[in-house]
Amino acid sequence: MKVDDSGMQRPDMRRNRLTALLDMQYPLIQGPYGGGLSTVELLVSVSEAGGLGSFGANNLDGPSIAQLVDTIRARTRKAFAINLWVPGPQSDTSPAELARAIERMGRWYDLLGIEPPGVPSSCAGPAFEQQIEALLEVRPPVFSFVFGVPATHVLDKCRAHGIATIGTATTVAEAIILDRAGVDAIVASGFEAGGHRGSFLRPAEESLIGTLALVPQVVDSVTAPVIAAGGIADARGVAAALMLGAQGAQIGTAFLACAEANLPQPHRQAILSVPVKETVLTKAFSGRLARSVRNGLSDACAAGDLPLLPYPAQAWLINTMRSAAVSQDRDDLLSLSCGQAAGLVQGTSARELVGSIVSGLQELLT
Repeated sequence: MKVDDSGMQRPDMRRNRLTALLDMQYPLIQGPYGGGLSTVELLVSVSEAGGLGSFGANNLDGPSIAQLVDTIRARTRKAFAINLWVPGPQSDTSPAELARAIERMGRWYDLLGIEPPGVPSSCAGPAFEQQIEALLEVRPPVFSFVFGVPATHVLDKCRAHGIATIGTATTVAEAIILDRAGVDAIVASGFEAGGHRGSFLRPAEESLIGTLALVPQVVDSVTAPVIAAGGIADARGVAAALMLGAQGAQIGTAFLACAEANLPQPHRQAILSVPVKETVLTKAFSGRLARSVRNGLSDACAAGDLPLLPYPAQAWLINTMRSAAVSQDRDDLLSLSCGQAAGLVQGTSARELVGSIVSGLQELLT
């Protein structure tokens, strides 16, 4: 904290435990995006502008993660984060169940003019153990994760290799578990955030706490520095997070709408049209609860007209329409991750976004 001429304490925008830990100029973290939405260009732009760029690598195998980190290091010497999903209990989906779901999807395949897919041998993604092995080998500056806590030996090896760790909590109880595990920083993610809810102790539907309520309670309950997330898209949101006791802010939707993200044009336009379009929490797109722009698929799920399989089978099922839906500008048939602060999003470049937040913070905090 700094003390101004009036004697009032104000949070220091530039140097605190978090910025020192993550070697950032400003307490701004770009939220990681799974499903191929992250790009090296976006990560590098944020890190070079003084924040911490992140890459969601949950869909990459070990060799691809190693190649990714090499590519990033060829572009920047700044710190960056690689994000993975900690595996939890997963329900097996039988070939018969998949076949029935594909048949029920027939009207959407007809609408797009595509053939139904065959039944896959597996819907599972890369093995987490192989991802971790590659990550520990290439040693990125920061390893962030959602949906749980990696095994003790993984966190021990991260510490031994000088890799800072950031865990994600959606409740105070989850934050305490992460703190006891010895993570270096904790993201307190309110239900306003776009994309998946990273809950892991209780069902996501029972872990819906707003950022304003969650952040100060987490700050009071843990020793690790806290990063606020959810509903933050501009300098006002970051300033509020710092005043609540967080030492940084993670911004998702605003960076997702930047030109450097790998966002299909229908998805970008959907974000920029909010609040004309509302966001909803739905399992329609992956089988896990996530915040998205409301569209035809989320409505069909709510009405019981859409097949709803557990993760990861549902994610595979919806992804079978993705290429055709993108090429035909069908935002009603796409997963449209988006947070509740989308009405504040400008859709600029990442560097411009960091610059506007920093200048706004300088004015608000001084």
